[in-house]
Amino acid sequence: MYLRKISNLLLAGFAFCGFLSAQEGDTTRVTIQTNVGTMKAILYNDVPNHTRTFIERAKRGDYDGTLFTRVIQEFMIQGGAPDSRNAPPGARCGFGDRSAEIPAEMNSKYFHKRGALAAPRQNDDVNPEKKSDMSQFFIVQGKVYRGGELDTLERTQNYAARQKALKEFYVPVRAELQMIKVSNRREYIKRLREINAKIDSVILATPGHLIFTDEQREAYTTVGGCHHLDGAYTIYGQLTEGFDVLDKIAGQPKDAYDRPKKDIRIERVTID
Repeated sequence: MYLRKISNLLLAGFAFCGFLSAQEGDTTRVTIQTNVGTMKAILYNDVPNHTRTFIERAKRGDYDGTLFTRVIQEFMIQGGAPDSRNAPPGARCGFGDRSAEIPAEMNSKYFHKRGALAAPRQNDDVNPEKKSDMSQFFIVQGKVYRGGELDTLERTQNYAARQKALKEFYVPVRAELQMIKVSNRREYIKRLREINAKIDSVILATPGHLIFTDEQREAYTTVGGCHHLDGAYTIYGQLTEGFDVLDKIAGQPKDAYDRPKKDIRIERVTID
């Protein structure tokens, strides 16, 4: 955890360092061939049940011949649903398969940066355990954020918790701190650090808090992604090639239900 600037105590968000990433030896490779191009990805072996299930379904050909049924620019592309195979033009499909659900395996070191391969699921009202529907998959396209946007998101999400902590730890000693600031700058900074640390702990202990790691900030402000999906879906892989194909699919003309007007077909999914 680090403090951005002491002088920004009342305005700054709080963040912590987290440079975690998968090692090459901890992955399996997959190729997704479509009628508009080929994408390649790695599967994370430390998300074992999802990776194993995806591999089993791919080897059985469960995804072959299905469609990308939901594509949203600057968000994601979703495909693989069994009801999309041979679906007539314009028909609604991509509803998934509740019998294909498996328990969530969310790993905090993976987040929804551009190219993340993840499992869709039913909404919380019918699926509070966030079980994954492995009959389908989605790949994040996302958008690139400015650093200031991430700061604003943190401040907005954490506002209530920060205000509560300020009232408890800062307001009672504010006058005293102003006096110390004049007479002993070093002590003033020390006290601010202590208060900042207490505020930090309150925010981190608050359910639903938002603090971007350095790795997330780097990814979301360079390659982009969908930060609002973090912690809600299980990520089990990452695109390594074919980002132009991802963009092409995401930008397809679509109907009112986000199905491409021209079928984007998954011809074959192979495990390399």
